[in-house]
Amino acid sequence: MRKISLAAAGDRLSVLCLGAHSDDIEIGAGGTILSLLAEGVLLDVHWCVLSAGNERATEARHSADAFLSAAASYSVELASFQDSYFPAQSREIKSWLLGLREKIDPDVIFTHSREDAHQDHKEINKLTTNVFRNHLILEYEIPKWDGDFSERNTYMPLSEAALDRKVALLLQHFGSQRSKDWFDAETFRGLARLRGMECRAPGRFAEAFTVRKLMFA
Repeated sequence: MRKISLAAAGDRLSVLCLGAHSDDIEIGAGGTILSLLAEGVLLDVHWCVLSAGNERATEARHSADAFLSAAASYSVELASFQDSYFPAQSREIKSWLLGLREKIDPDVIFTHSREDAHQDHKEINKLTTNVFRNHLILEYEIPKWDGDFSERNTYMPLSEAALDRKVALLLQHFGSQRSKDWFDAETFRGLARLRGMECRAPGRFAEAFTVRKLMFA
């Protein structure tokens, strides 16, 4: 397994994070964001949640502020596409993403996985890869009852401190999700431990992604 660094301490890295719902980015890539910041990478982050209304909009905003508090710069954009009906809104979402592409040119994009069983997640993946064709895209995973986990080919090792902070922030900021039987520390830590085992992470934990295309310069 080859080790490749996204960025080193002091490097500037432009990041686009896309999530269908208010906690998706944090669950799928929150540990990676926190780890890069802890390593001294200067992150410029554009954080986008496509379905965030009412209570969940407040949660999304406060959570993003917490996860990105050490970023060099960041912006948070909350859209109001209808939850659970993204395939029926595909044209409008694509137009929204095209508008986003006119404003930013990120070094790396975090988005949902092609294999995700949730219809909103799958639609975001399809449109992200269609609109951002010349970008490095890391597809993250979301645990859920559907049982849609798949093999991954890219890993970000996490320290136990980074994982602890990720889990603490998730539990702190997403009170609306606490009633769900899968939304707890054991789920998040268990998945990170399994992915850490797969890549032999020095700190025992990792987040896992799928990369479809990678070109060496």
